Amino acid sequence: MPILAGIHDWQLFIVAGLLLNLTPGADMALVLRCSAGQGFKAGAAAALGVGAGCGVHIALAALGFGALLAGSPLAFGLLRWAGAAYLVWLGWDLIRPRGSSGRADRNGALSASPLERATLAVPWRRLFGQGFLTNALNPKVAMFFLAFVPQFIAADAPHKSGAFLLLGVVFVVNATAVNLALAWAAAALRRRLGAHPARQPAVLAAGRWLNRGVGALFVALGLRLALGDPLR
Repeated sequence: MPILAGIHDWQLFIVAGLLLNLTPGADMALVLRCSAGQGFKAGAAAALGVGAGCGVHIALAALGFGALLAGSPLAFGLLRWAGAAYLVWLGWDLIRPRGSSGRADRNGALSASPLERATLAVPWRRLFGQGFLTNALNPKVAMFFLAFVPQFIAADAPHKSGAFLLLGVVFVVNATAVNLALAWAAAALRRRLGAHPARQPAVLAAGRWLNRGVGALFVALGLRLALGDPLR
């Protein structure tokens, strides 16, 4: 295939991509929090949303919009501030108090309040949207693809845009697989810890602190994105 003829070092690209996907960040934190709070399907929804957001960056970069974004301080700044505002808002939504922590039932086991149950049961489409926006509104992801992917495309490649898209798809598939594996691991740990009624209070408390910790991380990442060097 002409597209494949312009790509080199496939193995290095895949290994480097997998290692990069294992680096902690906002996307990973969101997937882990969703899985720990609601189980594998919730984490998978967030992971697929992250993958969709990553796919947007790939498509736009292949079509030339990424280069336009890199060359326009105004466009980059607007996207950077939008992404920062969303991360701070999402972080505060996780940190803010949510009412009663629970009450004991007749058997002495802890049962969540209606508000707490509603908080835990976030619709999957909303979790997908959170994953999508967390990734799609981050201009540094676009800059990453512009810097990383072309290193594996030959200068004389006959179809550079096609090669870029193909490598981008491979990267997104691998990233989604990593995030799904993390979601499964977090959900398995959640099931194991919550299997015994005596552990439920500790699990609920840990869940609340996890929300606060991830929320603080999102706020910090948002502030860093807004106030840091936009080109790094």
